[in-house]
Amino acid sequence: MRNTQKGVSLGALLVVCVVVILCALVGLKVAPAYIEYGQIKKTVANLVQGGDAKGSVAEIRKAFDRNALINDISTISGQDLDITKEGGEVVVGFAYSKKVPLFSNLSLLIEFTGSSKP
Repeated sequence: MRNTQKGVSLGALLVVCVVVILCALVGLKVAPAYIEYGQIKKTVANLVQGGDAKGSVAEIRKAFDRNALINDISTISGQDLDITKEGGEVVVGFAYSKKVPLFSNLSLLIEFTGSSKP
């Protein structure tokens, strides 16, 4: 009777650890871009719901710039907003891309779009 060992070999354990570490590094580099996207969506929604979107297009852009300064949003400004009126209601939209450098010459390009319209 042979006694067989069961379990994970050292090589397989190292491969799994390397994959987990690479995924964690990518996640740590990409997370700030998604956090800023969430802040932008929240700021745009607050503009429309808070009543700041009742004025002219220039006033809406200035209100966004003020809120962006408070929320530390640097990727887009009020000039990048797409402001339209649909059915008597102001809709504020935005679209931008963010380039996240990963390793040496490898980068990740993420395209974000959003709107105050649900």
